[in-house]
This record gives sequence, C-alpha cells and structure tokens, in this order.
Amino acid sequence: MPASRSPDPDRPPNPARPGRRPTAEELTASRGRTVPDLIAPGLRVLFCGINPSLYSAAVGHHFARPGNRFWPALFGGGFTDRLLQPHEGDELLRLGLGITNVVDRATASADELAPVEYVEGGRRLAEKVRAHRPSAVALLGITAYRLAFGRKHARVGPQPESLAGASLWVLPNPSGLNAHYTPAALAEQFRRLREAIAGGPIGAPGRPDATPGRD
Repeated sequence: MPASRSPDPDRPPNPARPGRRPTAEELTASRGRTVPDLIAPGLRVLFCGINPSLYSAAVGHHFARPGNRFWPALFGGGFTDRLLQPHEGDELLRLGLGITNVVDRATASADELAPVEYVEGGRRLAEKVRAHRPSAVALLGITAYRLAFGRKHARVGPQPESLAGASLWVLPNPSGLNAHYTPAALAEQFRRLREAIAGGPIGAPGRPDATPGRD
C-alpha cells in the first residue's frame, strides 16, 4: 500500500524537532496553517480530527498538543502495540490507519470555526473517502460530526449511514479539555471501534451515504 502525506505548502519549513516545544512566536505564526494528511489508499480506518491546534501546526504533526489523548487512546484501544509519539505518525500508515481533519486551518480553539467551515469540511472529507476508499472513517468529536453532516441527534458510536461507501463511527474528541471522558473511557471507545472493524462491517450493508446538511 503506497503511503503518502498530502502536500502542504503552508507547512513550516523546519517543524520543531521531537521533544522541543514551540515558542510563543512559533505558535502565533502557525495560525491558519495546515498539517499534511496521513492518508493512503485502502486504509482500515481513517481518523478525522476537527482541525489542527496551533501546537500541531507549529510542529507539523497531528494531535501533538501536550494533553491530547489521541495517541494514548489509540494504544489503549489496541490499534498500536506501543504508545506512539506524534512525530511517529507515519507508523500508522504501515498499520492501515490514517489521519485527516474536517477543517484544515489551525486555530487556538475549535470555537473559532464557523458552521459553514464544518459543512464544507464534511464535503471535502467525503471526497477524500471516495478517492482513497478506507474501510471505515472515525470522526473524533460528536459536535463536529453533527455540524458537518447535519445530524443534530447523532450519538457517539457507529452511525446508521455510511460515508462515501465507508463505515462511519463517531468517537469522542480526544482533547484533554473534554472532561466527559476519562482516558480509560476514551480508550474503551477506540477498542469498540477496533473490535467492530475486526469483525467486519460496522453496521448493516446497504445504508444510505451521509449527506452534509441532511437532517
């Protein structure tokens, strides 16, 4: 499976080396930048965050902000055999896993995003799924999913519709600010997804595709 990072002209030319925290100036300069997708054809799961943090954009790696629980949840849920660090993201592609975002631009908080950005992001996500054909898509954040696809009553877990032919699952936002889920509870949600995809399609076949804006 050819692994690739999507090109990103806005990526900083010299991302902070592993272990070094970006300066306040580097964080400010990262506003509006993007982090390259970790994506390849035929992935087992394409994880989809909301949008990059300033920290992630500054260092050029997904879910890099200290306190973000994505990487521990991935390990705790059994997707990886050790705790990967954000700069080791390319290891995911070898495992058939990838990462993208609903909205590409980095902000200090997801509250800075406009509703129209979520809807447009949902359309772009569907296009990526059609192009790369992952078996499953896991969107990390129930509010983001509701806004991007007009599913105001959606809940965390498997969804009744597919997304461009891929099984669709919503996981909790792994941000350390999400107090609704402990690290153990978050890892359990990841484990449920892993076990579901290991057993076959996440839901019944023949489900309608998710369509942005449809209630």
